[in-house]
Amino acid sequence: MKILFTFYVPSGGIDTLNRQRCQVLKQVGIEGHLLYTTPGSVIHNPTSIPMYTTSFDEDISQLIRTHRYHLIIVSSDYLLLERLRRLGYRGPILYEAQGLGHISLAERTVQEAVPYLRQYAAGVHLPKTAHLIQLFRKYCPWLPQYSFPNVVNTDTIHYKYNPPVPNPIIAWVGRLEANKNWKHFLEIGYWMHYYMPNVRLWMFYDSTIYTEEDRQEFEPFIQKLNLQNILTIRDRVPHAHMSDYYSMIGDSGGFLLSTSQAEGFGYAVAEAMSCRCPVLSTDSDGVRAFITHNITGKFYPFGYIEQAVQEGRSLISDQALRAFIREQGVYHIKNQFSPSKYQADFLTMLNQVLVLTHNKRK
Repeated sequence: MKILFTFYVPSGGIDTLNRQRCQVLKQVGIEGHLLYTTPGSVIHNPTSIPMYTTSFDEDISQLIRTHRYHLIIVSSDYLLLERLRRLGYRGPILYEAQGLGHISLAERTVQEAVPYLRQYAAGVHLPKTAHLIQLFRKYCPWLPQYSFPNVVNTDTIHYKYNPPVPNPIIAWVGRLEANKNWKHFLEIGYWMHYYMPNVRLWMFYDSTIYTEEDRQEFEPFIQKLNLQNILTIRDRVPHAHMSDYYSMIGDSGGFLLSTSQAEGFGYAVAEAMSCRCPVLSTDSDGVRAFITHNITGKFYPFGYIEQAVQEGRSLISDQALRAFIREQGVYHIKNQFSPSKYQADFLTMLNQVLVLTHNKRK
């Protein structure tokens, strides 16, 4: 059985999701293919999974005719639903609510998608994220909804020993955009260094994906806070290397800081936890699936810089709490987001979609 997963660009959390689910679904007889409509940073994440990068109608049409996919899952790009039908695909299409961004943007996207979902979609697949579930119940009550956690493949994303780093590292992973909230990371990092001068900052981002306003403000903001000497910027790190970095951050005595306004899932948080790297995060909805405060991680209220600094200092200095959070974080990810659980949930969804599609055609 072949399934095609589509998205705009091979970068970020959805690219991570696509790679991981294709790996684990192959174990249960499902061959996953990936289609991205813009190139992005695909060269930085080589893979054996069949991957196509094109926006041309003739290429997509040829792909559909050649592989005769049993199901196509379209993430975010609701306009592609109509396009796939126009290009000749007659099988079931699921819309996937991943990568929709801040809650207000997600709501606007769902509102705009309604006529396309009504006409072309067999259902919607979404993680167990409260604001996404509420939006689809509100605007698409007639649409079959399949909600279950994404997979975190700890067979490949796990702790790896590396030579120790001499300073506690506070790290951030994201894009230069308002929702990822990079400014708060730098502000919190400034105050963490003020109270703990040995702290260092690492930023992981993709320099090809940004909003123009944020890109222009980025370097001046770093200079304004005088962070040049303690900040290391890592651009487009291959995903295969992130386990090493997360493990080093955890072993350094530092943590991952997630400053997002809203997350649909939050792969960086889940993967850091699976590598024994503790996480301090805003209470950004999707991350609630991973973090229970002072058990599997730490929360702080969005915008409260001073409280974030207090929690961050605690996470570095309270060794007993830190060790507990690291252990519980790994256990939680392995227990709740395992490949076997995802395989079972996905197969249940797939069978229901295929049965519903078959019944409609009778």
